[in-house]
Parts: sequence; C-alpha cells; structure tokens
Amino acid sequence: MKLSAETIEVLKNYSTINQNLLIKEGNQLNTVSIMKNIISKATIPDSFPKEFALYDLNEFLAALSLFEVPTLTFNDNNITIKEESGTSELVYFYSDPSIVVSPKNDIKMPEASVNFRLTSRDFTKVQKSAAVLGITDLMLKTEVTGNIILTVKDRKNDTSNDFSIVVGTGATASKEYFFKTENLKLLPGEYDVAISDKGISKFKNVNKEVEYFIALEASV
Repeated sequence: MKLSAETIEVLKNYSTINQNLLIKEGNQLNTVSIMKNIISKATIPDSFPKEFALYDLNEFLAALSLFEVPTLTFNDNNITIKEESGTSELVYFYSDPSIVVSPKNDIKMPEASVNFRLTSRDFTKVQKSAAVLGITDLMLKTEVTGNIILTVKDRKNDTSNDFSIVVGTGATASKEYFFKTENLKLLPGEYDVAISDKGISKFKNVNKEVEYFIALEASV
C-alpha cells in the first residue's frame, strides 16, 4: 500500500493535534486533542486494511520520510515499510491501543447561532496577525448591523494591539465568542464555520472531506 499525498497531509495535520493516533480499518481518520477541546474527522482516499495504533505519529511520519517511495505492508504487530525499488526496509511496531488517546463517540453539532464562510485568505491573515502581535486570543463578534468580525486581541489587556477583519454578514444580534488561536489547527483551505451558543464550533473544509469541532473559551 502507498499512502497518497492527501492522506499524508491529513496525518501531518493530525500530528499537531495529538501525537497519538488510532487508525481504524477503512478510509476514515479521527483524532482528539489531549485536552479534549479539538476533535476532527476526515475521509481520505486510501483505505487501511486493519486497525492499529501509533503512539508517536510524528515519529511514524519521519520514518516514512526515510523512503523516496514508501510501500507499506500491515502485519499483525507491525508495519513493514519498503522502498519501492526494494533496496531498503524498516519494521515499525504498533502501539498498545489502550495507551492511545482517541475519540470515543461522534459529536453531534448543536444548533448554530452564527454561520459564515472563512476564506483561505482571511484565515491566513488571522494566523499571521496573531503571530505578528504575539497574541493567542481570538474573538468572533456579531453586530446588529449584520457584520461578522474576527478580532485578534489580548482579552486581559485593554491597551492590546488588535487586528480585525470582516469575515461575513447576516448577523441579527450583538454577540461575542472566544477562541484560542492555538486551537485552530486546521488544514489550509476554505471553511464553512458554525458557532453554537452551547460552547462549540464546527469548521468544515469546503474542498476536502475533513471537519473540526473546536471548543469555545469561556466569556470573561
């Protein structure tokens, strides 16, 4: 079996959410952060032949990078990774599934009070501004005028520098929702975003079958 570039991309993204990964038989991947505040699921083009666990996903990806064209064989206790030419081989052992943190149940998104599309361009601007300003707080604000605004701002500092960008329209009430920018561990791309008053958000990639459920921060 050879892993597609899209599957590798999802695996690399998931390694930023949790170093553990339980891969189940089939073409579905899911992960959850150690703090349980980020959950993601994805449909990939490849189908795994069996269930297995990886304790250190980054190490596994690094192992794959040792090969120009890695070919994987899934054995009872390990994966044999071979160069397509047959010149090199690595045996990588599975982890005990009981020590791997993985989602136990599917999430059902509550009714959303805010919906908008976050373009790749706007998302990149938000990430860049947070890095430039050294701020980890992100506020989503809706206005009675209809605007939906994302603002990077230190919530604990009234004189904090901030960056704001209008990401949507159609709001009918004035509300505020809060995130940590460090929790927006999303694949690059465009997202349909839903925000619930029950403290959870959903980011669904427009062009790929991957979605993230991210917990909101408490209001202060």
